[in-house]
Amino acid sequence: MKPYDYKEIKEMYGKISPFEFKDILLKIAKYTSSEFNRPLLDAGRGNPNWTCSTAREAFFTFGNFSVKESRDNWDLGNLSGMPQKKGIADRFYNYINENLDMPGAYLAREIIDFGINEYGFDRDEFVHELSDGIIGDNYPLPDRMLPHIEKIVHDYLVKEMKYDIDGECGDVEIFAVEGATAAMCYVFDSLMANELLQKGDRIALMTPIFTPYLEIPTLPRYNFDIVHIYADVEDTSGNNTWQYSRKSLAKLEDPSIKAVFIVNPGNPTSVALDDRSIGNLMDIVQNYHQDLMIISDDVYGTFVNNFRSLMSKLPFNTLGVYSYSKYFGVTGWRLGTFALHQKNVFDKRIQELPEELKRTVNRRYREMSMNPSNLSFMSRVVADSRMVALNHTAGLSTPQQVQMAFFSAFALIDKVDSYKKLCMSICHRRIKLLFEALEMPLQLAENNASYYTQLDIEKWARLSYGDEFFEFIEKKYSLVDILFKLADDYSVVLLSGDGFAGPKWSLRVSLANLDDDAYIGIGTAIKNILSGYLAEWESINASRQ
Repeated sequence: MKPYDYKEIKEMYGKISPFEFKDILLKIAKYTSSEFNRPLLDAGRGNPNWTCSTAREAFFTFGNFSVKESRDNWDLGNLSGMPQKKGIADRFYNYINENLDMPGAYLAREIIDFGINEYGFDRDEFVHELSDGIIGDNYPLPDRMLPHIEKIVHDYLVKEMKYDIDGECGDVEIFAVEGATAAMCYVFDSLMANELLQKGDRIALMTPIFTPYLEIPTLPRYNFDIVHIYADVEDTSGNNTWQYSRKSLAKLEDPSIKAVFIVNPGNPTSVALDDRSIGNLMDIVQNYHQDLMIISDDVYGTFVNNFRSLMSKLPFNTLGVYSYSKYFGVTGWRLGTFALHQKNVFDKRIQELPEELKRTVNRRYREMSMNPSNLSFMSRVVADSRMVALNHTAGLSTPQQVQMAFFSAFALIDKVDSYKKLCMSICHRRIKLLFEALEMPLQLAENNASYYTQLDIEKWARLSYGDEFFEFIEKKYSLVDILFKLADDYSVVLLSGDGFAGPKWSLRVSLANLDDDAYIGIGTAIKNILSGYLAEWESINASRQ
């Protein structure tokens, strides 16, 4: 029996999250895939189908060394001691030299060499932090991030995101968190807890944008007044470049807008802000709205050459969110960072709160400090992540932090960016295969991460065949018809761009989570549906003549 009723599905479209709707489409596609013995092509979710294996091998080999260290401390079979600091670096090198045939042994040694030689880390202090951390036998200390690991992650973010380029706002501090999703939750909660945002306040979203940024502000707890700033710039052919004109960004001159949220490079557009868009935003902040709080989610920045986060251009105003999930294929590990320069607008606005509000906020943090007014916003976020009362147990699990350090060091050691080039080549190859199958032209801009692509059916129809053709499609069909037909007739699952506050007639295709050939199948399926609409329209026109 078919697991769906088309009328019910059509009624649900637009009333639930695009990701919840995708799960319904997935049930349809699984059924038709099994029923007609064809491959299931789920390009609705952004989980990559690659993993960074070498850094994992080094991590697990280092883990074996650390277990041996705990047994060497004392050993009762299933129960052993804890890694000991004195002499641990020498014991590590001896272990690796005796086990060079173990997977990742050379990289594990190279990472330790890197920490000692590049940063001047004390040998035993560094190796013990990693060894004790990977065993996970202690609370994270400091709770924000383990100190040696933070330095390595810091430099990775500086390399890839360009944080702290000029140093004009002091160094950048990192809070290791459970992926970018946790960082998002912490941002919203701490902005509210510190009265930087209040229920009903006005915020801006630079759209299209990842759906939780659309959904979270509407929750009863926040009920924010949301201003959409749409990517309105078109190229000479009339196609959207997903950039922001000065006119579109002018909404941010309104001082009642307290914060703006952006995903850069975008999701679903996968395009990074270009110099003109960044310049337009800088002009507004510097000349019209100097205390604007900017939250920039830069998860896909590693897929763009010479990417520069807004943290590098507007360091005082910007809070940076990053996740290792996509680049290293670790969505299950939950590895992310929350970054903020030491001199920042969030601290400034806390100090400028009215005295009554400041006293209220201070009561929240009074158990942490004799003078809670002096606590930085970063310290408050760490505490808020454990509802303040559990601040002493805050922090990302230490094995996760060690894995984060191994990924970061692996990327820093890779001076020629061979891993980056490999990841980018996969995405670029797949987008080319998709567009070849679609028989649509592809202009791949340098700032296009190609992790996703957003197909605007309305633009394609109007530019390729004229307004009348699109008006025919719009009158007779809806986007949900295309999504349903893809799942039912082709076992293909995609998301609507409309759910990301993108064009109503757009589709998001993830280019990361399927084998290359799948994108030929997806492109062919979309082309067949659109070709069917075109043939129907041409037949109607021919009958009129």
